[in-house]
Amino acid sequence: MSEIKLTLNPTPAAEPAAEAAAAAPEAVQEPVFTPEEQAQIDEFSKQIDVTDTNLVFSYGAHAQQGIAEFSDTALENVKTKDLDEVGDMIANLVTELKGFSADEEEKKGIFGWFKQKVNKLELLKTRYDEAEVNVDKICEGLEQHQVQLLKDIAMLDRLYEQNLTYFKELSMYIQAGKLSLSRMRDGKLKELEEKAKITGLPEDAQAAKDLDSKCARFEKKLHDLELTRMISLQTAPQIRLVQNNDTMMAEKIQTTLVNTIPLWKSQMVLALGIAHSTEAAQ
Repeated sequence: MSEIKLTLNPTPAAEPAAEAAAAAPEAVQEPVFTPEEQAQIDEFSKQIDVTDTNLVFSYGAHAQQGIAEFSDTALENVKTKDLDEVGDMIANLVTELKGFSADEEEKKGIFGWFKQKVNKLELLKTRYDEAEVNVDKICEGLEQHQVQLLKDIAMLDRLYEQNLTYFKELSMYIQAGKLSLSRMRDGKLKELEEKAKITGLPEDAQAAKDLDSKCARFEKKLHDLELTRMISLQTAPQIRLVQNNDTMMAEKIQTTLVNTIPLWKSQMVLALGIAHSTEAAQ
């Protein structure tokens, strides 16, 4: 996981990753922070000014933008994948292998009448050559798909690690924000509210109300970050699901290439050998 660096001056994001009006995020178990990360959170929380409108607007935007770009990358990987084509190729291969029969010419009717006229060994060689061309063509296509699947599996591993980094980064921003918000409400806001009660002056009451409004606005921003973090949390098992499907298909191709095809070819060698022996005996 790459090193995380919290910042108050991120590159502005065009749009937040989560809508403000969305439902409250489910409870998420906070990650365990290292002593270094916790120290960075504590120090960073002291720099947060909830009264700064621009800071509140851009707070955590870098991590949110990262999640948005990450989601686009993951979506593109899924959109360009065509596992149905791989399945069709394997099905066609199985059909090709099953459809090959050394004794197909031993049929009734007119074929039976001609069977004495046909050199069975030559017919067998011809039909094997035709089948082998089709089988080799399908195998070549499967090998290409297997290479791409292995690349996708490695890429999904990188995406998973990247997603973990974004999740941790968002958690650190949320934790730092909550610490800063708690200090503001327990400190300056409480002082202003007490002052307004004592003086009874409208300007003191308005000052307390303004700060409370800014605290509520920053709390809403933290809520948005929690929604974005939930997206990251839900993405992790989805990445593994896609990766597992890719792995299963790659293994199926591997089994076909290293077991099914060699077995079929060895059976053909035996069939040709038997045909040679039978012809020699005759």
